[in-house]
Parts: sequence; structure tokens; C-alpha cells
Amino acid sequence: MSERSDSPMSERSDSPMPQPDTKFGDYGGQYVPEALMPAIEELTDAYQRYVLENQDGFMDEFRDRIRDFGGRPTPLQHAEQLSARYGVDVYLKREDLLHGGAHKLNNALGQVLLAKYMGKERIIAETGAGQHGTATAMAAAHLDMPCEIYMGRRDINRQRPNVFRMRINGADVSPVDIGRGTLKEAISETMRDWATTVETTHYVIGSIVGPAPFPAMVRDFQSVISEEIRAQSLDKLGGLPGSVVACAGGGSNTMGAFAELLDDEAVTLYAVEAGGSSLTVDEETGVAPHSASLSTGEEGVLHGARTKLLQDSHGQIMESHSVSSGLDYSGVGPELSYLVDTGRVIPVTVDDDAALESFHRLSQDEGIIPALETAHAFGFLETVAGPDGDGSVEFDEPVVVNVSGRGDKDLEAAIDETEKRDLDNAPRMEVFDR
Repeated sequence: MSERSDSPMSERSDSPMPQPDTKFGDYGGQYVPEALMPAIEELTDAYQRYVLENQDGFMDEFRDRIRDFGGRPTPLQHAEQLSARYGVDVYLKREDLLHGGAHKLNNALGQVLLAKYMGKERIIAETGAGQHGTATAMAAAHLDMPCEIYMGRRDINRQRPNVFRMRINGADVSPVDIGRGTLKEAISETMRDWATTVETTHYVIGSIVGPAPFPAMVRDFQSVISEEIRAQSLDKLGGLPGSVVACAGGGSNTMGAFAELLDDEAVTLYAVEAGGSSLTVDEETGVAPHSASLSTGEEGVLHGARTKLLQDSHGQIMESHSVSSGLDYSGVGPELSYLVDTGRVIPVTVDDDAALESFHRLSQDEGIIPALETAHAFGFLETVAGPDGDGSVEFDEPVVVNVSGRGDKDLEAAIDETEKRDLDNAPRMEVFDR
């Protein structure tokens, strides 16, 4: 296990004062330009005082706001049709019902509130699928903070509804045209902004990536998910889950679903990555047709931290691909990398076709339209335990799947991608013929 301090969401009064995590084994750290170190040190101090020590009642206010503005707790729902299909008891942690439609608000609200306590005047953030950008824009509007969101041009074109939602909430959306115009480039551009505006600006990183203290801080704000999974399972099921399944891009919802269960060795933790169209790499074009850093990546440094990355044989970072914008990232959080190395978290992959099939299946069988990110988690259940599954995993029951977001944002992409494929369970598309 990592030298992980107890999550501040747990309120254990008999624990020693927790200290910020900066490293997870060999992963993590602070690989940033010297110009950013004062901001990193200031943020580390604020994280220690306000988040870990609850100075000035910060965590009390965060809990109140995430309840009243965010709508926590989210339900733990029995999935009757999926349970019958897979022959195991499946429960859904409904983060799609959080305000904004995804788990992202937990962290965005926490960081924007922290920026207010720090006396910052401006919020910046990056976004891929747009859910983090949407959550940050909502939190900034709620807390009366000006906000600018950087988003890759390719992702803007794939996620127009979320871009519109950000603008509705008063945020400026700045397109990033360098590279392939996805999340990696958006993060790089946001860091460039932060380096020149550190005195007045706070950068709300959306996942458990980046230099310390971001990976630990984002994990702690998101750990409310696993805190509730624990409490709801004990109350509703009479014990802890046997397995928890969550999709993994950068890893915020993954660590949120896992954090408060890491010490419970009987609970098996599965991180489901985007297998794209193939787990190979194309060194000539510099593209990996997947986003499976935990399963195929090698150690390197990206965006301020040492972690597992998609690289070519010369150590150059590869561009990633996923049918889901939110999983389209060349790296992953350092704590997840460490937990995979130690065997505590099991990484698995699901390809684009299986994710799309599960997008339609959850919609039809349970009446829940999931985000394409979330659909990967259900694709794992189908490929293993479905009627044509390979039976490679025997799940410990009950199985809790974290429904990290709803699929409203992905409907245009799902229509386009479904039209390209012959999926047995897809709705008929001839109504769209022109």
C-alpha cells in the first residue's frame, strides 16, 4: 500500500494529523518549472491547512455545499436486469445524478472553494470530454469567480453541448489547436497560463494527475464517492462490496471510487481503460490507438509528475485515442500507477466497440444513458460475464460499478460512432437518413 494519509472525508478524530502525499512509491513528485514552485508551495500549504486540518471550517463548508448545491449523497442502486444478465449482483453508484451530471463537481467545487480561501481572483482549468470544464464553470458561477477553460479543438468539436454549458455558466472557453487538440494539449496550455498568472490565478486540475499536491488533493475531494459506497454497502447490503469497477482515464473517478476501500484487501478493485481499436502503437505517426497507460505504459514524466505513460521505443510520448474524449489521455495518475504495480488495483481494457455496445445496453436494460467513459466499465462486465463473455474473471459479489457520468454530452458522438459500426443492440439509425 502507498503511504496514504487518511482521507479528510472520513473524520477520524483519533488519527494523527495527516500530511500531504507527494510521492507514491517512485511515482508522483513535482517536475515543474522554477516559476511555478511558489504557486505549488502555496497550494501545498493551503491543502494542508484547509483540506487536511479543516482550518476555518473549510471542510465543513465544502460538505455543506456539496450536499446542498451538488446533491450528495448519490444513490447506490441495484441493477436488476444487468444482475440477471451477468449472474452476479450488480449495484450502480449513481454519480451521474450529481449536479452537472458527473463526479467532476466533487473536485471542482472543492478546488474553487479552496481558491476563494486562498484569496485568488481567477480560475483556470483544462477539460477533455467537457465534464470537468462544465463542473468548474458551475462551481465558479456558484462561488462568483471568473473562469477560463482550455479545451482542445478536436474535443470542442466532439463535445459541443458541454462547451455551450460552460458558456452558459459564464466561463470563457479557449480552443487549443496545437497537436491533436485533445486533453494533453489542453493541460499544457493551461499550465502555460498558470505560470504567468500564479499570483492571482488558481489552476483547477481535473484529475489525479499533475505535480503534488494535485493527485492527493483531487483524490481527497473525490473520496466522498468511496466513503458513500462503504457506508451505503454496509447499510444496504450488510457488508462491503466484493468488487468495485470504475473506468480510468486520468483516474479521478477511479481513485474516488477506490480511496476509502484501499485498506480492505477483500474488495477487488478493477480500473477499466480505453482499449481503443488496438493495443499496438504506430511509431511512424506517433499515435497509440488506445489510452491504456496502466496496462501498456512505461514510466516517464508528463505534466509535472512521474507516472505510467504511452511512449514509443525512443521514450517520446504518444498521442492517445479513445471513442470517449474523457479517457483520451497519454498518461494516468501516479497513485494509480503505484497501486497497479503493487497489485492492489487490477487494470483491464475494453475496446471502442464493446464500450459502444454497453452504452446502448445500459440505456436499454436499465434506463440509464451513461457517459462513454462509464460505458467502458460496463463493457468489462459484458466481455467477461455476458452471454458471449470469455469468463476470464469470476467476480467477487456484490459488484459495484461507478457510473461516473451521464451520456447527454456524448449523444452526438454516439450517433456518429454507432453509424460506423454494425452493433447488434444499437437502435435503428435510418430515421437520420437525409
